[in-house]
Amino acid sequence: MLREAGTEAPFVGEYTDTKTEGIYSCRACGSELFRSSGKFDSHCGWPSFFEPLAKESVVYLEDSAMGRVRTEVRCASCGGHLGHVFEGEGYDTPTDLRYCINSISLRMQPST
Repeated sequence: MLREAGTEAPFVGEYTDTKTEGIYSCRACGSELFRSSGKFDSHCGWPSFFEPLAKESVVYLEDSAMGRVRTEVRCASCGGHLGHVFEGEGYDTPTDLRYCINSISLRMQPST
């Protein structure tokens, strides 16, 4: 997933329904990407966040591979594919964004 920009199957990922407090990092390089406080239940089948930990922790690329234009999200440190970000879907979040991220691209470190 991280290197070939794949997408894991919905509703099977390790972090889809996780409620544990902590930091989500890139599974490839360990860079911190998302906080659990930015995670929300979107019921889409993948972990969803409304913002990255810091703006510079991710980069965005145009992705037209599926016959429509989407915004791909990659780890800014190693370039690993994380998922996509969608805007304007009507979720009750502070940013109106849904970072739809592959669980397999993340590793979560619980808060102590």
